[in-house]
Amino acid sequence: MVWRSVCVLLVVSVCAFAEEEAQTVAEFTGEMTAYPGFVPFYWDDSAGKVYLEISAFEEEFLYVSSLSSGVGSNDIGLDRGQLGGQHVVRCERVGPKVLLRETNYDYRALSDNAAERAAVRQAFAESVLWGFEVVLAEGDRVLVDATDFLLRDAHDVSGRLKRSDQGSYKLEGSRSAISLDRTKNFEDNSEFDAVLTFTGEPSGAWIRSVTPDARAVTVHQHHSFIELPDAGYVPRESDPRSGVFATSFYDYATPIGAPLEKRYINRHHLEKKDPSAEMSDAVEPIVYYLDPGTPEPIRSALLDGARWWNQAFEAAGYRDAFQVRMLPEGADPMDVRYNVIQWVHRSTRGWSYGSSIDDPRTGEILKGHVTLGSLRVRQDYLIAQGLVGAFSEDGGNSEELEALALARLRQLSAHEVGHTIGLAHNFASSADGRTSVMDYPHPLAQLASDGSIDLSDAYDVGIGEWDKVAVAYAYQDFPEGADERAGLDAIIEDALDRGLQFISDADARPFGGAHPQAHLWDNGVHAAEELERLLDVRATALGRFGEGNIPPGTTMSSLEELLVP
Repeated sequence: MVWRSVCVLLVVSVCAFAEEEAQTVAEFTGEMTAYPGFVPFYWDDSAGKVYLEISAFEEEFLYVSSLSSGVGSNDIGLDRGQLGGQHVVRCERVGPKVLLRETNYDYRALSDNAAERAAVRQAFAESVLWGFEVVLAEGDRVLVDATDFLLRDAHDVSGRLKRSDQGSYKLEGSRSAISLDRTKNFEDNSEFDAVLTFTGEPSGAWIRSVTPDARAVTVHQHHSFIELPDAGYVPRESDPRSGVFATSFYDYATPIGAPLEKRYINRHHLEKKDPSAEMSDAVEPIVYYLDPGTPEPIRSALLDGARWWNQAFEAAGYRDAFQVRMLPEGADPMDVRYNVIQWVHRSTRGWSYGSSIDDPRTGEILKGHVTLGSLRVRQDYLIAQGLVGAFSEDGGNSEELEALALARLRQLSAHEVGHTIGLAHNFASSADGRTSVMDYPHPLAQLASDGSIDLSDAYDVGIGEWDKVAVAYAYQDFPEGADERAGLDAIIEDALDRGLQFISDADARPFGGAHPQAHLWDNGVHAAEELERLLDVRATALGRFGEGNIPPGTTMSSLEELLVP
């Protein structure tokens, strides 16, 4: 009896202790800063930790990693604002763990038969991106420590540094932390930012040129959890003649005689308020935002060029459906709610490019993200400076040089935004009379009647006829009951009847093809004739080349820089 009493006492004591130690989510996070939103999370300032509260299991969302502040070297290729991997994921609870599992949407079965869908899903591998340890559970809610997940090298900075022969670097945890000023939560997306430091012995000149101490390279990486769109968006099948990018996948529910590969075009979700009207307001316009770090007169040039796209949407029957504004104060360019045009600095001139965050299931563009290299405008200024003796006694004026550089910048802004609304390159444009801003335009320098070089028409202004065709194919809204497939075919056939051509990278670049009407960086219909014309322009420019091409007080050796472009 004594032994039984002792056992009972021990059991009661243990149970009482366990009950005393048990905590609710509210009790555990009581001293932390709460961030309610899409995925609620808590910041523990004393430990420097982020805890996620997860209650929606097996519900898919989009996870995107990116680089919110970069290295600053075009050669290395780690730019501020660079987008990284995009993953459709779901949280799966398994005992004391929560697995972050990525769905494999490259292989599917578009079928009402659940067993048929499951057969494809089970046939191809998925990827578990992370395993979170459950810290606390309360009913259907669990808390997990996400700190290590957020402080990892998701963007593979160390790998990029190694591949570019800059040295072997590893992530240094003692010099890395959550960056709270860019860690925020909203109704449809959760944004996390981390400052990461990579340490190592530098072996390349590029990394030494852009860091105060190349043994410690510090950048910011960003993580976005994004709610996937609802079923209101209807995918549109791709047509290789349309000039619109596509998301492709394999559909194993396809009939035997049809191709397995399916292609949905990439486009923003845009609808007319009145689809039956020839001209209608949009239910919700597409709005792009310009980086407020862009100075004048560059700012105005970028706004002007990007706004050209409204011409194409008007031609498709939308009233003021494409807008460009300045990014609001306090808004983060990495926030998925903002389509952005970023002005990105590097130590040397490099690429500009248009990227996007897309829904891999449907091709819907959720965020357009343009990167414009800031040194490009100076390169175009050098081209104009080399062609025109603007500083000689009988030469032109230096305003002409800036005018050419800004004209090119307008075109560049339109070009890269075009990629982010879904449009591919069209290298037939120059042979068709400048029908698209999606070409790579060579500055049109012409010999005037007095023998001088005329740059007044160096670059075209506005959206071309082909651009209107591509936008119409991607965004045309058809009234209820209309045959959409027939309507889309009519858009393409009409363009072909007007002699418009679409020739993109595969048939234009040296590695894939050499179409006679799809050269890069050229003008005119006939390449040989244009070369002869350009040789006359170059001979004129070189015949007058000298100190009149550089401002007074400039070293003569700087003339060499003008010959390179």
